[in-house]
Amino acid sequence: MRPVPAIILTGWLLLAASGAQAQTTTTSSSTSTTIIIGGGGGARTDCLLVLGMAPTIPASRPRHYRCADGEACDADGIVNGVCQFSINACSNSTFDSRCTSPGVASSTVDHALDNGDPDFDTEFQALQNVINTLDFDSDTPDDCSTDLDFHVAVEGPFAANACKRGKKILRITTVSDFVGGTVTDRDRVRMICDPSPSGCDPQVFYASAFDRIQRQIFNQSCAVSGCHDSQTYQSSGNLLLEQGSSYVNLVNVTPDNDAAEAAGWLRLNQTSPTTGDPATSLLFRKVSHDLPSTDYGLGMPRLRPKLDQSLIDVIEAWIIAGAPQTGWPAGTF
Repeated sequence: MRPVPAIILTGWLLLAASGAQAQTTTTSSSTSTTIIIGGGGGARTDCLLVLGMAPTIPASRPRHYRCADGEACDADGIVNGVCQFSINACSNSTFDSRCTSPGVASSTVDHALDNGDPDFDTEFQALQNVINTLDFDSDTPDDCSTDLDFHVAVEGPFAANACKRGKKILRITTVSDFVGGTVTDRDRVRMICDPSPSGCDPQVFYASAFDRIQRQIFNQSCAVSGCHDSQTYQSSGNLLLEQGSSYVNLVNVTPDNDAAEAAGWLRLNQTSPTTGDPATSLLFRKVSHDLPSTDYGLGMPRLRPKLDQSLIDVIEAWIIAGAPQTGWPAGTF
């Protein structure tokens, strides 16, 4: 049996009939409370797979994370536009004496397959991978994964440096291997990141205007499964927009689109080191949904909401300034 990772169990308190226990973990710097979360049903199904986490809401029976960026519940401890939450998973749990788990046949994390799913998440994929290492075949009790960090970004900054809360929803379906029939354990955890009370400044969150465009726009809306990621970019104009690859694939590169090429457009038209032309940059014309005809393709992002106008304005200002890789041109912050 593997030991429960990174958690020293110093005291157990049954919180709810559906299955939740709390324990206090003391480190050299702080004290935190970790709670074992069942699936919300009867004890029999709750025990198939449980999650170890430090939920905050609802107050009476906490089973979800909600934190403000940079506060104590944010594991990275800094205001950076992202909250970090740690979660682990255990199969065939004995956390509740009423558990009568018949054993686990399979456990599936939603959106963990990079198969074109627009909601694919590499952190869900990582959790699926560690769950797959649990010893389902021998029905080992309390077989636990390592802690994994989940990151939830606030939405923004938008106009006037305003941000909105961001969220990520983790869903796991676990099926028993009970000979007389199957039972199913469905776990759902919401992770919510509120903006920091100290504000939402892009120059605090990002190193430069290009870093902002990469992380706030490309990473969140473009370099995603089925679009401009390393798995599927060949079918999306042969344009890879993942971090570390996007810049050289954009600046002064001829687009694959025949109409745009015939018109003399570039993916991003940098006319000099300090100037650029948004009107002949296919990137800008696509995100602003300003295309002469359907021959130029579709507006972007595809299968996702149109970018907030403030972000389109940031891209335009950045191109006008020559699309620098460093610095903050006017209009980009």
